[in-house]
Amino acid sequence: MNRKIIVLDTTLRDGEQVPGAKLNTQQKVEFAQQLKRLNVDIIEAGFPASSAGDFQAVQEIVRTVGDSVSVTALARAVKSDIESVYESIKLAQNPFIHIVLGTSNIHVEKKFSRSKDAVMQMGVDAVKFAKTLLPEVQYSTEDASRSEFEYLWQTIEAVVKAGATIINVPDTVGYAVPEEFGELIRKINDRLKNLNDKVVLSVHCHNDLGLATANTLAAIKNGAEKVECTINGLGERAGNTSLEEVVMGLKVRENHFNCHTQIQLKEILRTSRLLTHLTGLDVQVNKAITGENAFAHSSGIHQDGLLKDKNVYEIMSPEEVGAESMELILTARSGRHAFRNAVEKIGFDTSNPNDFEELFAKFLQLADAKKEVYDHDVFYLVTEHRKIDQGTSHLYELESFQVVTNDLVPTATVQLKKGGESYTDSKVGDGPIDALYSAIKALVGLDVQLRDYKINSLSRGKEAIGRVNIRLEYQGKTYSGRAMDTDIIKASALAFLNGINAAVLDAPGEPQAAVQSASE
Repeated sequence: MNRKIIVLDTTLRDGEQVPGAKLNTQQKVEFAQQLKRLNVDIIEAGFPASSAGDFQAVQEIVRTVGDSVSVTALARAVKSDIESVYESIKLAQNPFIHIVLGTSNIHVEKKFSRSKDAVMQMGVDAVKFAKTLLPEVQYSTEDASRSEFEYLWQTIEAVVKAGATIINVPDTVGYAVPEEFGELIRKINDRLKNLNDKVVLSVHCHNDLGLATANTLAAIKNGAEKVECTINGLGERAGNTSLEEVVMGLKVRENHFNCHTQIQLKEILRTSRLLTHLTGLDVQVNKAITGENAFAHSSGIHQDGLLKDKNVYEIMSPEEVGAESMELILTARSGRHAFRNAVEKIGFDTSNPNDFEELFAKFLQLADAKKEVYDHDVFYLVTEHRKIDQGTSHLYELESFQVVTNDLVPTATVQLKKGGESYTDSKVGDGPIDALYSAIKALVGLDVQLRDYKINSLSRGKEAIGRVNIRLEYQGKTYSGRAMDTDIIKASALAFLNGINAAVLDAPGEPQAAVQSASE
């Protein structure tokens, strides 16, 4: 019998816990719409009790895609958390509450400082309360792979009797190995079917030993009915189980697993690229399925074999996951249909006719200037067009700048706008970027520390667009900034300002900038 495996995508919750991967509400909604096109069964939209912003983002995702995709969100075994989840997801068509509580000795003794019975009762009480709000409740036994089996099972039995409809077994710290994890799932599955055969058995694996996909597939082989994954394997530390690897593993080895998913395979690469664009976190080139070299062959022997028959060295075709043999190059003569296809290919919605016409007019201007327009240029165009105005009077804008670089005293002069006023300052530095960032820091008056600076070329030719990704630290938190421009110095300034603005938006009060220094 060919079983259907339920796919939950937790990129917007667990994946977003990566330092620098924080997305704003518009970006989360954009990505959720792509997950809908990917046809995931469930979206875990966030952790609404963590902040007002996360609560509002979960609500907006529900309003946008909750009519056709099941939506859940995470809660600790605390009444206020559970209420936050309910209030944020209750308007979805098929919502359920996800509760997490540890079962390993180290979690029970060190994290909760309570007896095992007391922690188990916390879980039971949480499930009972959640059941008064929604009929479907998922219970995750955090750190299950390091738990004593009998206590783990007693907890599962107790929360199922309390009303849990999905049991999720996490390998929270990536400790398990496939044979061991598969056997754990087999034992739980056997007992669970005897206890209540309607309860869904799920797994959630981390990749600390590089075994998340292998452990997830071993769990499926041993009876798991649902898997929790992220796009590109994004997640804390070494990441989570990669959705695309599990889905294609089941597809390519269907005769072995006798399982399938309802994922739209041709949307895989588009989803991966959209996530990369939104977070600025690149996929390693040799990453399975979605890496740049996943379907590349440089060996002469490989190339010879492929020319004779693709099956010699390919177990799946790039077209299956949405990759194309060549990139479509747009020019000013490209019509609306070709441009619409390019915009949709990178994961953006084109359903608003007025918005699309405005975008198309901007494309024609870019095409006249650049002559040839590539996918990355299109992404730059769309993201610049759709920047949201979040009441930006307290944010910083770059009005102008000048950078003079030499081997003696690199100097930068920057003019920023905040609200209706403009401010200017000049600084020297070890190099042009150091001088530029020193001037910006002096103007905004925030003690931010640059932690990472990266440049990528996103298209071809002398007018190629460069993308700058930065990560900065402010008051113990990490913020990311991204910008694209044909002028890499300007992109560097904009990326740094975007990171600073992210910190400003996250701050409880508006920081006072030291913008008077240049004029005094």
